[in-house]
Amino acid sequence: MERFHDADLSGSEFEHVRLVDAQLRRVDLTGARFQTVDLTGAVFRDVDFSGARLRGVLVREADVSGEILSLTVNGVDVVPLVEAELDRRDPERPTLLRPTDPAGFREAWEINERRWAGAVERARRLPAEALHESVDGEWSFVETLRHLAFATDSWVSRAILGDPSPWHPLELPWDEMPDTPGVPRDRAARPSLDEALALRHDRMARVRRLLEELTDESLAAQTTPVEGPGWPEPRSYPVRECLLTVLNEEYHHRLFAERDLAALEVGRSGT
Repeated sequence: MERFHDADLSGSEFEHVRLVDAQLRRVDLTGARFQTVDLTGAVFRDVDFSGARLRGVLVREADVSGEILSLTVNGVDVVPLVEAELDRRDPERPTLLRPTDPAGFREAWEINERRWAGAVERARRLPAEALHESVDGEWSFVETLRHLAFATDSWVSRAILGDPSPWHPLELPWDEMPDTPGVPRDRAARPSLDEALALRHDRMARVRRLLEELTDESLAAQTTPVEGPGWPEPRSYPVRECLLTVLNEEYHHRLFAERDLAALEVGRSGT
């Protein structure tokens, strides 16, 4: 089996090549062209399809999940249709993801806390070891809690409140984030659910206190850039953008967690 590590194959041509079960990680395919390629059963995770053009494709039983900002299928922009359907299925979704004023952000956070409390209650009914299990390569339930603490500290503690290095050792950035001095990345840690929740609840309370004091003026303000390495990058951001990012992380990771909890429940029930 050939292995290519840190190799520059720019401009290479592959024709009549068999790549069944090949694994591509951190590969730059910008501008690549695929013609008469069989991608049956292929898995794409954390892939950027910006500007991709697919012509003459056969799409059957495909499953696409991610941040889709614009997508035209056979001449139709389907994103507004998908968004409308998602809002229909979950009437609280617009409130959670698209608040417009301080009262709206406070309402969104109350709903978010209620929904996450339900997810945690559901998780507690599973054996402790199940909460460290990955489903289909995704984060475990405990890892998800650790990541959300990281997201809160990044966009609230660092970006808005100005702490240049707010992270707890248990916090977990996204997998593709480059190693950064001072930012934790301990995938081997196995804190208990209660340990992860203690960190998580502390960071959620920080958001709640911020939103309690939020005004129209502070919501419309820009953050003051912090110094030092970390995430987000040390520049100014709209406070509204920071808070919407946190709500987006909270909403989607809860959906992912509940999806995986359902799979873990089925696996243990034998049905």
